Amino acid sequence: MEKFGFVGLPNAGKSSLYNALTGGSALAAPYAFATTDPNVGVAKVFDDRLAALAEMSKSKKIVHATVQFNDIGGLVAGASKGEGLGNKFLAGIREVDAIVFVLRAFTDEDVPGPHDPLEHLAIVETELTLADLETVEKQIDKKRKAARADRELQPEVDAADAALAILSEGTPLYRSNLSAEHRALLRPWFLLTNKPVLAIVNIDEEQLADVDGIVAPVEEALGGIAPVFGACVQLEAEAAQLEAEDRAEMLDAYGLGEGSLPKFIQAAYHVLGLRTFLTTGEQETRAWTYRVGSTAPECAGKIHSDLQRGFIRAETIRWDELVQIGSIAKAKEIGKVRSEGKEYIVEDGDVLDIRFNV
Repeated sequence: MEKFGFVGLPNAGKSSLYNALTGGSALAAPYAFATTDPNVGVAKVFDDRLAALAEMSKSKKIVHATVQFNDIGGLVAGASKGEGLGNKFLAGIREVDAIVFVLRAFTDEDVPGPHDPLEHLAIVETELTLADLETVEKQIDKKRKAARADRELQPEVDAADAALAILSEGTPLYRSNLSAEHRALLRPWFLLTNKPVLAIVNIDEEQLADVDGIVAPVEEALGGIAPVFGACVQLEAEAAQLEAEDRAEMLDAYGLGEGSLPKFIQAAYHVLGLRTFLTTGEQETRAWTYRVGSTAPECAGKIHSDLQRGFIRAETIRWDELVQIGSIAKAKEIGKVRSEGKEYIVEDGDVLDIRFNV
C-alpha cells in the first residue's frame, strides 16, 4: 500500500488531518511535538463509481481502494541539523512514497506559531533541501570511487552530481528540471525532495468564504508542481467522527458538500500514478489499484496470482456504459463487452472479468 507522509511545522494541523482522513483519534494538541512517533492510518479512496455499480449488481459489499497516511510530526527551522526532533522526523519522511505539506492559514491565539502558509512552506522546503544536500555530500565521494572500478555505476554518479548542483542552490529536486531518468537512478538514495508532493492549506471556519483567495498564493509559489487544496481540517476531523448521515448533514450545513478531503485523496492517489479498475457482482463491488500502463494480465495479478499466471482474456467494459445498460448479461447480449488479450493496457474505470486457466 502506498504511503503519504504529512509534513509541516508544529501546530499546522497534521494530526487533525490524520484524524479527518482516517477517522482516527490521534492527539491534536496546541503545543509543539505532541506527535513524537508517527501515527499510521488507512483511508478509503472515495469513488462514486462503486456505489453505482453496486446498486446495479445488488452487491452485498463495497470494497474501496485504500492508501496509507503517516502523521509524522512537526519540523522546525534547523530540523536538518537536528533541531527539535528533526532527525527522527526526517527519518520518518524517508519511508513514505509522497509528501503532503500541511500549511497553516488559520489564526488562533491559543495555538502558537505562524499562520502564514507561505512561511510554513518556505521553512519546510528549506529543511528538506538541506537534509538532502547533506545526504548527497556524505555519499557522493564513495560513489565516485566505486564508479572508477565499475563503470556501470557512472550514470548514478552523474545523477548525484546533477542533484548536488541543484540542492546547493537551495532548490528542492521536485522544483528542478532534473530528468526523470536521473530521478529514477536516485531512488535508492531516499532523497526527501525526490518524492511527489501535494499541499493542504489548513483554514478556519471564518475563511471558508475565501478558500480560493487563500490557496492562490500557495499555488503560485509552488508553480504548478503540486496539487493544492484548501480545507478546514478541524471541521472535517469533527465530521469524520460522525455516522455517515450526520457527517453529510454537518458538512452540508457549512456548504462543503462532501468536503475537500475526498478530492484530496483522489489527487494523492493519482500523483503516484495509481488508477482503479473495477469488478462487480452479487457478492461484492470492488476497486482494485494498479499503476498507469499496466496490462490486463498484470491487473489480473492484483486480484490473485493464479489469474495472472493462467490469464486467457479479460472481458471488459467501461463502468459508465455498463451502468447505463443495466447488467453484464445484457451488455454481453448486445455486444458491448470487449474481449481483450495480454497486450491490452487497462484504463481507469474499466470493469474487468478475468478468464483464466491454471
